[in-house]
Amino acid sequence: MVPPAAPVIATEDPAPAVDPAPRNALWVLCEGSQRVLEDPQRIEVLIEDAVALRATDLFVQVYRGGRAWYAAELADAAPYRTIVATTGTDTLQLLLDQAHEAGLRVHAWVNVLSLSQNRGAPLLQALGPAAVLVDRRGRSLLDYPNYDLPEPDRTWYRMGTPGLYLDPAAPGVRERLVATFAELLARYPDFDGLHLDYIRHPGVLPLIPGSRFGVGLDFGYGELSRARFEAETEVRAPQQDNMVNLSRWDSWRRDQVTELVVAISAQARLQRPGVEMSAAVIAYADRAYLTLAQDWIRWLEDGSLDFAVPMIYTLDDRLLRYQAEHFAGLPTGQRVWAGLGAWLFSANPQRAIAQLDIAREAGMHNRALFSYDAIAERKHGGTRPLLERLIGGAPPPAVESPHGP
Repeated sequence: MVPPAAPVIATEDPAPAVDPAPRNALWVLCEGSQRVLEDPQRIEVLIEDAVALRATDLFVQVYRGGRAWYAAELADAAPYRTIVATTGTDTLQLLLDQAHEAGLRVHAWVNVLSLSQNRGAPLLQALGPAAVLVDRRGRSLLDYPNYDLPEPDRTWYRMGTPGLYLDPAAPGVRERLVATFAELLARYPDFDGLHLDYIRHPGVLPLIPGSRFGVGLDFGYGELSRARFEAETEVRAPQQDNMVNLSRWDSWRRDQVTELVVAISAQARLQRPGVEMSAAVIAYADRAYLTLAQDWIRWLEDGSLDFAVPMIYTLDDRLLRYQAEHFAGLPTGQRVWAGLGAWLFSANPQRAIAQLDIAREAGMHNRALFSYDAIAERKHGGTRPLLERLIGGAPPPAVESPHGP
């Protein structure tokens, strides 16, 4: 006997997936040419320019070299105090208010492991010299002449960005940085995101693929960090005259940076539920992984970051296309934004427009431009050709404002 057919239940066709509106960000420097946090009128100009550029997000630098452009106790708040004394107002809160009124998201941009050249940073005063990275020859960055490589190394190598860098494996560093950025979000809960920069070891040119070949120069060899490695792994830590267990060592140092990202992210989300976590990262993910202890693809995969912004700063449009197509094709590709170096094309603004088009055509619909300061610079005669050209070629406005009614 054939069973009766099951009744046919009419269903509506599923709604087609709708891609989220593209997001367009501007990096805004705290000590660039515009110094927008130092003058309320410059904030008004920034907001007007951002709206004209169809920006959706601002990465506003508020922590650099251990100094704070906000009310802080765990960082050197001298810049903030100077601004308040000069303007009579908390310009960061003013920027947050005006940006939100204009429908812009604002992310606190913080330089995490770089102290620039600030030997007097409160973190360093609290934790001591052991908090600073030591190279494989046993020399602290504190002892580098003028923050650059000593001779004879300088003959063969170059520091990518000279300065002082913290060792994420050193005692107290992770806890102090987590507390520093939790304080920031506690005092300014209107931030939409926390944007991490310099979340890596310093780079030395030429780059080396980790320590395992015994050549080049890398960091993390402080006495306390090496002792911690031995306690946690039960194998010997490498040092200049005995380079052993190198693959294990490289992995462990990389994990220290990752654990810092995880801890900052967890505390930030606890302090400010819904905050977006992001990072400006090295565009060559393999080099970042092998050389700089920056495993940013993992940070996306484990959810520590909501999105990453590889800094694809290049004059080579073909290379840009190769990288953009690669990023767009990653499993996490929708959460990878194209960081483009608009400042490279101040003399030829059309090239900046072309690179925006290349990134979009490759499938990277979310983009960030470095930097607002370069875009807004005035040339002879008071014109702002890069800004004006970008406005003329700006993408269409987003469908819905994140802070709209």
